[in-house]
Amino acid sequence: MVETGDLFAGRPSEGWSGHNNNTDPRPAPPPILRDLAAEADVRFNGHRPWDIQVFHPSVYRRILMQGSLGFGESFVDGLWSSQRLDETVSRLLAMNVEVRVNRRTRMRWLAALLKNVLFNRQSRQRAFQVGEQHYDIGNDVYTAMLDPTMSYSCGYWVRAENLEQAQQAKLDLICRKLNLRPGLRLLDIGCGWGGLARHAAEHYGVTVDGITISREQLALARERCQGLPVNLELMDYRDLKGRYDRAVSIGMFEHVGPKNYAAYFKTIDRVLDDQGIFLLHTIGEYNDSTATDPWIDKYIFPNGKIPSPRRVAAAFQPYFILEDWHNFGDDYDRTLMAWWRNFDAAWYRLKAHYDERFYRMWKYYLHSCAGFFRSRQGQLWQLVLTKRGRTATYRSLR
Repeated sequence: MVETGDLFAGRPSEGWSGHNNNTDPRPAPPPILRDLAAEADVRFNGHRPWDIQVFHPSVYRRILMQGSLGFGESFVDGLWSSQRLDETVSRLLAMNVEVRVNRRTRMRWLAALLKNVLFNRQSRQRAFQVGEQHYDIGNDVYTAMLDPTMSYSCGYWVRAENLEQAQQAKLDLICRKLNLRPGLRLLDIGCGWGGLARHAAEHYGVTVDGITISREQLALARERCQGLPVNLELMDYRDLKGRYDRAVSIGMFEHVGPKNYAAYFKTIDRVLDDQGIFLLHTIGEYNDSTATDPWIDKYIFPNGKIPSPRRVAAAFQPYFILEDWHNFGDDYDRTLMAWWRNFDAAWYRLKAHYDERFYRMWKYYLHSCAGFFRSRQGQLWQLVLTKRGRTATYRSLR
């Protein structure tokens, strides 16, 4: 394994020319990978910031054998790098290179597909796994990376100049879309570190009940919401009870899974007042794929599945009417890169508790996700849903 500071910074090692020529000691790619990358205007061992610098020949075998999992794992292992990893991934995804490579690793792709189709990977028994593996890694990472609202979802950058402004604008946009006012009861499904609950209680005078599957999130969220009419619990959404005037779910639907979409919307229908409003804030993808990216599934969000428009619509239609479907996926690219800058700037403190492999893993996570949205494979949706029996007119806003 290569262990140099140059790799962590995404720069070729000192003394390397950065050009793929006869004197370059770095391993050359096999023609199939060279040609696929070239279609995305990406070169192996090229001189441009988004070109891939390969430090060990096993990278090519791992990509051919394991597809996107091998691509990500070999980066985390320090075997290749890129000065502009976000742009590298964006270019590859825009040309669907990962799909075409995965076709050559058909058995692994088929295994991932069957795992998602045949098994309920988001069952009650598995519901807390993502909390334990991802959200519970340590509040110090998220405190360093996120803005003061502790919002771990896409900001709204229409008039924002920095991350905090974008997250404050997002929280306020949600509250205005929900038409919050003093005296209402708001249910926050997937409350995170309490950013929305705190904002809604402080600025709109509502009472908030929130749930999360992360113990670390819950502890800090309760601390941040002390003195406010906010009650937060560790709970699976399927166990919800009570009755609410408004409901919201921010960045949680990605953990529900297609096999549970019907139960999810049925639960919200059960706890939401007939005159109520529900806002769903979720990542979406442009196509209707069945499999999940194996690297993200293994290292970041176990059992997750990004929804498609067709599947979301089919799931909510028995229960709700669509009032508004707002897409601002481009803003997630900007949000992720702001998170990376914060994380990178705080690494001098964090590295006392986390190793350099974690640094590379987090770098690949944030940059590859930014590339996902930049390529427009990824979207960010806010859906406003109401029951058919609602008598008041809903007016969409931005």
